[in-house]
Amino acid sequence: MKSDMPTAHAILTDQDEHDQFSLMLGGPLYQFFCRAHLCGHFLELLKRRVLVLCGIAWVPLLLLSALEGTAWGGSVRLPFLMDVEAYARFLIAMPLLIIAELVVHVRMRPVIQEFLERDLVPESSRQKFEDAITSALRLRNSVPAELILIAFVYVLDVLLVWRGQLTLEAGSWHGTVMDGALQASAAGWWFRCVSLPLLQFLLVRWYYRLFIWTRFLWQVSKLDLHLIPTHPDRSAGLGFLTAISYALTPLLLAQGALVAGVLADRIFYAGAKLPQFKPEIIALLAASLVIVIGPLLVFAPRLTRLKRAALREYGAFAQRYVREFDDKWIQGGAARGEVPLGSADIQSLADLGNSFEIIKEMRSVPFTPRALVRLLITPLVPIAPLLLTMFPAEELMQRLLKVVF
Repeated sequence: MKSDMPTAHAILTDQDEHDQFSLMLGGPLYQFFCRAHLCGHFLELLKRRVLVLCGIAWVPLLLLSALEGTAWGGSVRLPFLMDVEAYARFLIAMPLLIIAELVVHVRMRPVIQEFLERDLVPESSRQKFEDAITSALRLRNSVPAELILIAFVYVLDVLLVWRGQLTLEAGSWHGTVMDGALQASAAGWWFRCVSLPLLQFLLVRWYYRLFIWTRFLWQVSKLDLHLIPTHPDRSAGLGFLTAISYALTPLLLAQGALVAGVLADRIFYAGAKLPQFKPEIIALLAASLVIVIGPLLVFAPRLTRLKRAALREYGAFAQRYVREFDDKWIQGGAARGEVPLGSADIQSLADLGNSFEIIKEMRSVPFTPRALVRLLITPLVPIAPLLLTMFPAEELMQRLLKVVF
């Protein structure tokens, strides 16, 4: 029987196994999905997973709240079908977390191949590179790790999330507060024991996978990589890693949706105003920044040293070249009859200047500022409709047009 976790050597020598390097294709939850026919070997059956998981989280809440008369009004201040946060959590954020797995898997598959095809890992470091792969796959497939995540989710639920939810939404479909104690509804118990932990587990599982990815890149950054400071990607040849960051767009949208749902309920049912939540929005952007650029920061010391050394070495080489160029073409040292028009010396001088400019523009992190801004805007997209609580749509459109034009 074939092992669920291929060895690093198999990954590097067999194309089919090579394509299996993915932080998504492993772990107890993945194995459960496969056995339950909720996914294929390469995360197929996406719609089925989304429908089943979101159905488990949301449909029982609807049915139980309907049976208790708290689905659309009546005896509670916040009925289930009016709870924006519930929609944001289980019908927007949860599907996005599931979709993100497939997107990242597709983008991550060629990463190892890129390291090897670009000859970034010399033969002397190949074994350590394989060891880093094996270590990442071992953590990905760890049963104790996911059990710890489940325990963490329930501890977090009891100590923080549930208590905060109750004090905020007393008199909601979750339940009512009597004599300072919560009388949870049946829908509230399902929310507490099933729906919310399931969502939180998917989220913290994502953070765990990002930790594995960061650790893998950190181990790779310690190898004797063959980095070229004049590479046109301005990242010494590591620019291909940006593709993984772009693949995290659904995860960023999910985080934005979670925050937007919380803010919407507080604005609609607690009388809050959107400007009051600047700290929460700033925290969301900070978390997104860590997710997007954090794993790539492990290369910053290496790239910084490389840039400093390249500027010194290429600067010394350029000094020698331009001195010889000056002696030959400016000071009259050229051979009789030799003319500058069409001379390769002119083109070489231009090429040298271009190479030096590339080194000067080389980034310490393999990520462009423009891409960073685009990704940081992503988690704000679900929050943007809440601007309508501050301005009418027409006034908001006029303000945006003034900013743009």
